[in-house]
Amino acid sequence: MQIKDVMTTEVTTIEPNTRLDEIARIMRDEDIGAVPVAENDRLVGMVTDRDIVLRGVAEGDDAQQRTARDVMSAKILYCREDQSLDEVLKNMGDLQVRRLPVIDRQDRLVGIVSLGDLSREAKPNRAGESLKEISQPPH
Repeated sequence: MQIKDVMTTEVTTIEPNTRLDEIARIMRDEDIGAVPVAENDRLVGMVTDRDIVLRGVAEGDDAQQRTARDVMSAKILYCREDQSLDEVLKNMGDLQVRRLPVIDRQDRLVGIVSLGDLSREAKPNRAGESLKEISQPPH
């Protein structure tokens, strides 16, 4: 089974100039913890709820003036739609992430996949191993 078989295809994206307060409202309203940042139909970063807190609010700056570009994770972690579930689960464990944007072979964002999406289809022991790896404190 491939990632395209389990990923969520309806993905809300934001632009790099989207203000943090607007991003937080999107996360609240859609009950999500991360939003891909896209520019000209290309993935340029991710903003997580943790990014907003640590890089936005905790810095003491005005969250209404800061944007996605100010807090987004510039190192883009992703998977490809044709990768296998086991391969992506292992990568998520190694990278210690709970969700990944999914891109196609033309590098266009086509979805997002979470540990929850994968755990419904993967072998139970593989999903459990990945969750254990993800939950480990960084070395």
